[in-house]
Amino acid sequence: IEGEEVASADGAKPEVAAVPIADLMASADPARGEQLFKKCASCHSAEKDAGNKVGPNLYGVVGRPIAQLDFGYSAAMKAFAEGGKQTWDWDHLNHFLLAPKKYIKGTAMGFAGDKKDQERADIMAYLNSKSDAPLPLPAK
Repeated sequence: IEGEEVASADGAKPEVAAVPIADLMASADPARGEQLFKKCASCHSAEKDAGNKVGPNLYGVVGRPIAQLDFGYSAAMKAFAEGGKQTWDWDHLNHFLLAPKKYIKGTAMGFAGDKKDQERADIMAYLNSKSDAPLPLPAK
């Protein structure tokens, strides 16, 4: 099974998740994602109006324009965002969580990435639940 390849900000091909995003998200569990998010919570909050930590607040991140909060994003993240044209859709989140520094060369994100498909899906499902308007899961 091949995943969709999306070029990174510098044009290099990032690591590619092997499972199509719709298949991956079909078995995602936000409750498991909440538990997994604990490793993210030292740098990020996912609570409404909680503010930023070392990383930006992730409440409402799924579907949000990239690098659009009042936060000190890296130049690489700002360039990748294309002035708000790019959003944190399912594919961008999946690739970024797989290998942040490979997907967006120069990002300040210190997380090495999560190679486990199910864990990434669960985290994305949890983040999607932390929103005033959660997105529908990707269609098969």
